[in-house]
Amino acid sequence: MLDGYLARKLNQSTPFGAFLDPVADKLMVAIALTVVIEHYQNVWVTVPSMIIIGREIVVSALREWMAVRGKRDNVSVGNMGKLKTACQMWSILLLLLGVHGGEYFVIGMILIYIASALTIWSMYLYLTASWGYLFSEEG
Repeated sequence: MLDGYLARKLNQSTPFGAFLDPVADKLMVAIALTVVIEHYQNVWVTVPSMIIIGREIVVSALREWMAVRGKRDNVSVGNMGKLKTACQMWSILLLLLGVHGGEYFVIGMILIYIASALTIWSMYLYLTASWGYLFSEEG
């Protein structure tokens, strides 16, 4: 979020940066969640992490597909996605800092479950926004 803000504020945004930013964010999230899964080796951490990673792949593919059809605005990032991302990032940070059963771990677990619920909800919103294009002649 900070890098995008600074790029716009300092008028240093480029088409390459606009392309790379969401890719880099999703890659960092997937890697960090994989590290969290490996660290805790616990189904209660693994399931919400896999939901988040799976959603990122589905929504990225959906956005690309809609962009090719000139309908990218139908699946643009909204406030739900920003809230999901904030919960996700804080949960990852706390889980990486925490020790199993510790205070950071508990807060991180609460946040990762909130993030995974928001992940499912936001994916539903993206899919419903594009549903007509997925199953029409136009799509």
